[in-house]
Amino acid sequence: MATKKGDELSFEEALKRLEETVKALESGTVPLEESLKLFEEGVALVKLCNGKLDEAEQKVKILRKNDEGVITEEDMA
Repeated sequence: MATKKGDELSFEEALKRLEETVKALESGTVPLEESLKLFEEGVALVKLCNGKLDEAEQKVKILRKNDEGVITEEDMA
């Protein structure tokens, strides 16, 4: 399956491709050479997904309201 470059894939596209890759590897019907390529692609997709999740987590903020009614913004811990 032809895919976009890793940087161009959305999280959802990368996750879908990763699921397809795992399914193909688990089937046991893929030749060794192709299995190795799929495994390498899977590792790259995992790194891409983890990177996108880390980016999203950094963007998430918690809004808190103190006793005086002042709202402050904090990073998600």
